[in-house]
Amino acid sequence: MTERETIYAPATAPGRAAIAIIRISGPGSGRAVSRICGALPPPRRARRARFCDPAKDEVLDDGLLLWFPGPKSVTGEDVAELHCHGSRAVLSALFAVLRREGLRLAEPGEFTRRAFENGKLDLLEAEAVADLAAAETEAQRRQALRQLEGALGALYRGWSERLTRALAHLEAAIDFPEEDLPPEIEAAVAAETASLEKEISEHLADERRGERLRDGISVAILGAPNAGKSTLLNRIARREAAITSPLPGTTRDIVEVAIDLGGYPVLLADTAGLRESADPIEAEGLKRALARAEEAELRLFVFDARNPEEAEAAAAWPRETTLLLANKCDLLSRKCALPKGAFRISAKTGEGLDALLSALAAKIAESYESTAPLLTRARHREALEEAMAALFRARSAPLPELKAEDLRLASRSLGRITGAVDVEDLLDVIFRDFCLGK
Repeated sequence: MTERETIYAPATAPGRAAIAIIRISGPGSGRAVSRICGALPPPRRARRARFCDPAKDEVLDDGLLLWFPGPKSVTGEDVAELHCHGSRAVLSALFAVLRREGLRLAEPGEFTRRAFENGKLDLLEAEAVADLAAAETEAQRRQALRQLEGALGALYRGWSERLTRALAHLEAAIDFPEEDLPPEIEAAVAAETASLEKEISEHLADERRGERLRDGISVAILGAPNAGKSTLLNRIARREAAITSPLPGTTRDIVEVAIDLGGYPVLLADTAGLRESADPIEAEGLKRALARAEEAELRLFVFDARNPEEAEAAAAWPRETTLLLANKCDLLSRKCALPKGAFRISAKTGEGLDALLSALAAKIAESYESTAPLLTRARHREALEEAMAALFRARSAPLPELKAEDLRLASRSLGRITGAVDVEDLLDVIFRDFCLGK
């Protein structure tokens, strides 16, 4: 393997912060930093340092220097951190010196990739770094941090270890029939296979909550034309995201906005009014509205409080995932009998909106508050589905050799999630558990 290049990258964009951090990683880190900052400080201890241009013997900045020798560093390599002033002039000057010292700017994600390749992170944790950097809500931050701390990886590694043990025992029974091995090995392997298949199946039956939490929870606004759906969207989004008009049928296509609701990422979609129309464009809008209503996790069904019979159309969707909103309550001239549980609101004045949003946030929290780690990516789901299919085949395989092959395929699928499958794991279990060849 060729020696890695030494790389650097700023932790903040030039001119965006009073303090910036330049991280340097690679085999030449110590040599380059010594030329710019003088003697290296003791490991993991900050020291004040002057950052200089050695070619001109000119001081560029005054800041802090930290030194993390590998392998006990974030990337597993020698790493230095220059804490400097965040102005464009300072960073530009330091970058020019680093380039002259033979360093190059890191590619996107390269620090995390090196950490993975050096065994500091598994693939799940590496993905969590990206999710944490992109998190826009508290719920996304908590989910990414839980994954970065290893909760999801620990679950998958636990399954992988159990599967490796089962496969090793089966391989031992196949390859070493002359040894005095326990006679119930195949029965134990079958029981463990069934147990793993059940646990993975239960994990997959999560209604894609982790993926939805990462990408945004879909909430559709539905109702008759001119019920005030677009006005409600604008009121919640606090901007004019959708065109509003007293004319019915103004909304033809889906208008979507992303909001932070109680710490949860929500994709709120305004849809066309629910009515039959000879207009082909409006008919297409109705088709899209119905499709979005079916796909959405929750629905806000808006009806004119003066015409409560409009709420009857909400019966097309499950009551537990559909909230009824009696809009235009500010226009009521008399008390009307509204459907039970309907929220009295006025999208125009904001009346009742706080209670509605609190109820919606509570309903979302009820579904997403979980201490168990959730699937966050389609890649994980695909690999787990492949593993479960292989386990299912293994349970009905007519020969031990075929069973072992399916267990091997299941192990490989689980290994793809975290990024490692090693034949040495099998050998370790075989010789540790059975002490063959004594």
